[in-house]
Amino acid sequence: MANVILKDIEMKFGETHVLHKMSFEIKDGEFVVLVGPSGCGKSTTLRIIAGLEEPTSGDVYIGEKRINNVAPKDRDIAMVFQNYALYPHMDVFENMAFGLKLRKFPREEIQARVNEAAEILGISQLLQRRPKELSGGQRQRVAVGRAIVRKPAVFLFDEPLSNLDAKLRVQMRTEIKKLHATLGTTMIYVTHDQTEAMTMGDRIVVLKDGYLMQEDKPLEIYNNPTNQFVAGFIGSPPMNFFTTKAQLNGGVVLDEGAFTLSAPANLKVKAGQSVVLGIRPEHLYLDDNGPVKATVEVAELMGSESYLHATTGKHPFVARVASTHEFKTGDSVRLSMDNNHLRFFDGETGDRI
Repeated sequence: MANVILKDIEMKFGETHVLHKMSFEIKDGEFVVLVGPSGCGKSTTLRIIAGLEEPTSGDVYIGEKRINNVAPKDRDIAMVFQNYALYPHMDVFENMAFGLKLRKFPREEIQARVNEAAEILGISQLLQRRPKELSGGQRQRVAVGRAIVRKPAVFLFDEPLSNLDAKLRVQMRTEIKKLHATLGTTMIYVTHDQTEAMTMGDRIVVLKDGYLMQEDKPLEIYNNPTNQFVAGFIGSPPMNFFTTKAQLNGGVVLDEGAFTLSAPANLKVKAGQSVVLGIRPEHLYLDDNGPVKATVEVAELMGSESYLHATTGKHPFVARVASTHEFKTGDSVRLSMDNNHLRFFDGETGDRI
């Protein structure tokens, strides 16, 4: 096992700046998720750690050793790819054993390692099958097993569940977390799916346009995002935003006057300043005397709860409420906000106020 440190990593492809002074540390045995939209630089960061890309500048360390000039095969890492990358002419055993054979491991040790990995992943009965005889979930287990037999210091996962259906994704992310608990090895996991990030990571690193937006524990990022981008990206449904103006008396009022809200006394804003009020759907609740008057556009029944897609003034938003009422398009509702969960952002920079 080992920690991973990135110091001031920059990456350019010609004139395109892909990563900007990226610095963070992944502790020994930690499960860290790199998350962000397409093109944010998360896969490039992973490939730099793996040695598949060379950074324009900056340093990469694994276990306190600088590895910029170390070949990928000598970095003591194992990578699981999105497309499985299995050899179609080999059976499962041969696919899992192939890397060990190249490294001239004794036959008995290869047999023991493959059997151990297959047992952990529940694929012992599949060792004689070819990839074409396996389901997508089984193929992904084989790809993970091929990494496990290496017994590396660091596991790298590059969007490994993207090709699976929704049910299999839920099952596989649970199995990968159980695998981490069993092995205790450092794992770095790349995804664009914020649900995977929230449910799997000990810590999340949020990226946008090659910049590190925030890194912290999942609940801390969810409850205390550092800027409007993180607030809107993490969470499903995402945080609601209302553009407001600060009044002289410290109150915050929506531009079109849909409702008025008194700002916290410690909110440092100037009169007339553009402020974005953020609140998550679960912190809006039905209240016959609530200050927010809204019109229901769509009601999504999810079982025990409903997502109300509604509009107040010019602002669309989503409220997550109990399924005790049946709502129809055009219904008028009143809601209140949980003031303890209001978040405020600068209307120009998007930074948390």
